[in-house]
Amino acid sequence: MTDGEKARLVAWGDELRGVHRRLREALAITQGAVAAGERPGRELLLFCHGFCTALTAHHEGEDRELFPAIAASHPELSETLRKLEQDHSMIGHLIGGLEQAVASAATADELAEHLEGIAAIMESHFRYEERQLLSVLDALALDADPARVLGPL
Repeated sequence: MTDGEKARLVAWGDELRGVHRRLREALAITQGAVAAGERPGRELLLFCHGFCTALTAHHEGEDRELFPAIAASHPELSETLRKLEQDHSMIGHLIGGLEQAVASAATADELAEHLEGIAAIMESHFRYEERQLLSVLDALALDADPARVLGPL
């Protein structure tokens, strides 16, 4: 079996659920570090950077690879995809705010507020995305590397 044949056998719905689960876990670890009162030291910076990088890569991959593939085979989902892309933009803005807060040595309470905002939008986004796209993804034949499409998690 060639690599291309293996890629076409990817269960994209399962991949998406798995990435969402790992991003939720990364957020929970980061929130836990803040709740424990850790100042923006090396570990907290690493948690925040890792989470922000992973979430951003996930959304960039969807916008670049996954959503165009869905749009090509399911034009009726154009409005859904537009809403999901808007969420990506909003989450990107919130991540930028968190990164600035971390860089400026914000208090644990300020960091927790940033993370709570990201958590609320992220969870709403993930649930909507899964409700709208999982059945489409389960039938999607996309010849691509899952890490490139959904992020490296």
